[in-house]
Amino acid sequence: MTKQQTTLKVCILRLSAIGDVCNALAVVQQLQNSYPNADVTWVCGKAEAQLLAAFSNIKLVVYNKKDGLKGMLAIKRELKSQQFDVLLHMQAALRASLLSCCIRAKRKIGFDKSRAKDGQWLFTNEKIAPANSAHVLDGFLQFLLPLGIDIQAPNWQVPLSEADQDTAKQLLGSSDKHIVICPAASKAYKNWTLQGYVGIAQYALEQGYQVSLIGSPASNEVALSEQINQACQGKLNNLCGKTNLSQLWALIAQADLLISPDTGPAHMAVAVNTPVLGLYAHHNPQRTGPYHYRDYVVSVWQTLIEKEQGKPAAQLSWRSRVKDPNAMQDITLDCVIEMFETIKIEQQL
Repeated sequence: MTKQQTTLKVCILRLSAIGDVCNALAVVQQLQNSYPNADVTWVCGKAEAQLLAAFSNIKLVVYNKKDGLKGMLAIKRELKSQQFDVLLHMQAALRASLLSCCIRAKRKIGFDKSRAKDGQWLFTNEKIAPANSAHVLDGFLQFLLPLGIDIQAPNWQVPLSEADQDTAKQLLGSSDKHIVICPAASKAYKNWTLQGYVGIAQYALEQGYQVSLIGSPASNEVALSEQINQACQGKLNNLCGKTNLSQLWALIAQADLLISPDTGPAHMAVAVNTPVLGLYAHHNPQRTGPYHYRDYVVSVWQTLIEKEQGKPAAQLSWRSRVKDPNAMQDITLDCVIEMFETIKIEQQL
């Protein structure tokens, strides 16, 4: 029986976060291309379920981490009658590994030794091969090999609804040149400076672009966006907190460029082929950067990690993180403007 004919019952375990779920989605879609009859169930977090809701060929089982053990037992009851051919355990975290015990599968495939942190190797009966690249997505892609699937270059198919696309058009307005800035990451230390965001926003305005701010309804994100807009004399299109995740995805898809620190919308942009100017200081962008747009990242990670560790970056673990809470202040406006101009030329913006 060929892959085209095989009905493979697969469970994906990747609870969070938005960016990692976007990366894992590329793997799931390659799996579905190879096994068109695959029956795919994805155990994910509450916010991530909102992101994946548009994918009608993926069944979602939602785990709310706030529910702790009670939530895990609820998942166990929900999946009690299901026996999967394979579980792709794509999250090396103890919470996810404990949850994997609630999922019945003949094959439980987990990370290779270098990535199987928090004892994940204890909860799986197969391991993927190590990836030749440090990037999170390249590690995920290795999960395809034990299923007999040849790895292809990541290519997402995101079914944006007509309603969400119409909402995005209304929010963006009539301008034909759109720059979108996502100023806030889930962890504040990953954010660039207020002065930096204001500077690049004003520069883009001077170049004739409409500049929109995006983000979640979280109070810290709303406050930061308001500060940026006020410093720009209210000339920005402040959309922070005004969209759900599916509307945000449609909005990003209609933008010419997203400017963002290390956060979920950067990976959402990659999935819909919107160029990303990434801002990185704490993490290696070759590991967590926007996959197809890593050449557009402005990064001070290597300089800072070598200063902190006293060794060349090549001798350090690809997980090495810059600990200085003020690291993002080392990214200069001049460097961001220079990259902005490079992207304009290469992308013909």
